[in-house]
Parts: sequence; C-alpha cells; structure tokens
Amino acid sequence: METRAKILLVGIDGLILHRAIDSGRASHLKFLRDASFFVDTVVDMPTVSGPSWSTLLTGKQQDSHKVTGNDFKNHNLKQTPDLLTQALTKNNSLKTYAAAGWPPLIDLNGVGPVIADAGHLRFYNDGEMHGYLKVDKEVFDNALETITEKGPDLSFVYFCGVDEAGHKFGSIEPPYFDAVERIDGYLKQLHDALIAREEPWVLVVVTDHGHRDEGGHGGDSPQERASFVIAHGINREHPNWPVSLQPQDLAGLILELIH
Repeated sequence: METRAKILLVGIDGLILHRAIDSGRASHLKFLRDASFFVDTVVDMPTVSGPSWSTLLTGKQQDSHKVTGNDFKNHNLKQTPDLLTQALTKNNSLKTYAAAGWPPLIDLNGVGPVIADAGHLRFYNDGEMHGYLKVDKEVFDNALETITEKGPDLSFVYFCGVDEAGHKFGSIEPPYFDAVERIDGYLKQLHDALIAREEPWVLVVVTDHGHRDEGGHGGDSPQERASFVIAHGINREHPNWPVSLQPQDLAGLILELIH
C-alpha cells in the first residue's frame, strides 16, 4: 500500500522529453527523470491535446470520455469526471486546485472543460488570446503562491509555452528550447516550494504528445505519440508504479495516493 501524500501534477504540453534533456536546457527535468520513477508511455491517436489530456485527467480512454478532437464535440465529460472532481466527490474535505491557460481544460464557458466546476480552487487566463509566454508566467505565479500558502491536497498545473513554440518554430529550433528552459525553471521553483512545506508530496510530470521536427502533431509517428510519466516523492518514497502504465492509468494511481 502506497503512503498517502499530497500531489502536484504538472502538465507540459508538447514536450519531447529526451530532446529537451539532450539540449542541456532542462536540467531539472533531467534530475527528476534520473532520480525518480520514470516510464515512457504512448498516447492514443489522434495526437492532439483534447483527447490526450482528457485521457490523462479522467483515467478513461476515448471510447468513454468521447473527446476525439480539440472541438470537444459530443464529449461525455460529465459522465467521466476529472481526477480532481473524483477526489473531491469521495472526500469533500480535500483542497483541490487547477491552474491552466488552454481554455478547453478549465474555461467554464468554453467547449469543455476537462476540469469540472466542482468547487476547486482555480486560476485561468486565456493563453490562446494573450499568448503563453504571458499566461504561463501567470499560471506559475498563482500556482507558487497557492502551493506555498495553502498546500492543496491535489493540484494540476499546466503550461503550454513549449507546445506554442513547437507550432510556431518547430521542435529543433532555438525558440523551442528557450520555452523548455523557461518551463523547467518554473518546475524547479514549484518543486522547491513542495520541499519547503515539509510534508509528504509526490510531484508528477507528464505531457500529452510530442511534435514533428518542423512543428505540429496529430499523426501517428513515434515522436508525436511519445509521452512519459515522472513521479518524484518528497518526504516519502517515490511511487512504486508499474512500468507498464499508460496514460489512462495515471489518474487512478494518483487517486490511490490521496485516499
């Protein structure tokens, strides 16, 4: 039986982990990969954010949540709630928190959202409108303050600047690695905030898909389908999760650590 812990789940959209680490611009991701539970995973087709994040956050595959594209047409998210909502439904004394800039994840007036309106602490500003250089920084600032001051039991913090750079410039060009380095810095500061709280935590880091060299995704190439899970214990052991785990397994494993 795993030791109970608080959880910070960090989603970095469009991150090719091995490329980020090999660039020398992701020192904290390298530390976490090498010093934690780590497994490569493979995302289902199509390799786009809507279906992939829905699977990661609900623990259900596309035939259940019905998110098959970024338009979220005919989705079934009310019947397949996200892990924060599942946790709060089981124990309404928990503090849950989500911060993101991609509207379908969190915008209550948009096409989703994947994170339901269920009493969670929330931070949202539209990264599609204002750009993720600005909005990722706002997400980080709010997350750092919330974690430092309130220490929620289960948090999801999402960054999209790496994916934005991949689309604009490709995933082998300097702007992609500039974004990687920026988000890696945010990740280290969030990790430090968890350490400072002197509580048992598990820091989990994931992505939803990769990118083609020229930028873009949606196809079935190994580079586009590549994902991963890092899980790092703080003031407790690293999770002993199965190395066969796939994206749809993550939500259930996280919930086992909380309850």
